[in-house]
Amino acid sequence: MIDFEALAQAMGDLDEDAVTEMLEKVMEEGGADAPKAMEACQKGMDLVGDQFQEGEYFVGDLIYAGELMTTAVNILKDGLISSEGSGTKTKMILCTVKNDLHDIGKNIVRSMLEAGGFEVVDLGIDIPADQIVATAKEKDIRIIALSGVLTLAIDSMKDTVEAFREAGLRDKVKIIIGGAPVSEEAKELTGADEWAHDPQKTVRVCNEWAQAMA
Repeated sequence: MIDFEALAQAMGDLDEDAVTEMLEKVMEEGGADAPKAMEACQKGMDLVGDQFQEGEYFVGDLIYAGELMTTAVNILKDGLISSEGSGTKTKMILCTVKNDLHDIGKNIVRSMLEAGGFEVVDLGIDIPADQIVATAKEKDIRIIALSGVLTLAIDSMKDTVEAFREAGLRDKVKIIIGGAPVSEEAKELTGADEWAHDPQKTVRVCNEWAQAMA
């Protein structure tokens, strides 16, 4: 078994060789510890965020960290799929909401959702509510994942939930919000059905919804 604290630190240090070696060992040992390894990688991403806030890391480092996290997901995906249950090839929408241009977290979640069997319609960043609703109607999509990093993203998430309500679709879709500013309080404020800080919970919740809708 690998040292998960060491894995978190390696991720925080952006040590690609060490991260890759430890993750490959997890899979060589059967992949049962893939969820723990992913949790350690997430802790490492938190360290990256701390370094960025302290001025030790720069935007390029954040981009590299996102790429390294995507690599981690790809290595661990078979273990993560077996731990969360396979998706039902359900189509869902994922996007970063209006007035927010961050996509690292969104891209990591997309990788894990696709690994879990979802067909993800990734609309990108800075997406207005009416575009999300229009896409859901056009493609008959019932699961919506909204991402945001900035505090003002909460307002955009609320606007999106309200747009579904105004379109008469609110009771036909499930909406999960994710990102740094979300919380139980934010869920209540926006009117979303669920919230998540980590990709694992997002995949688990969306799988539960997909199975209930099947």
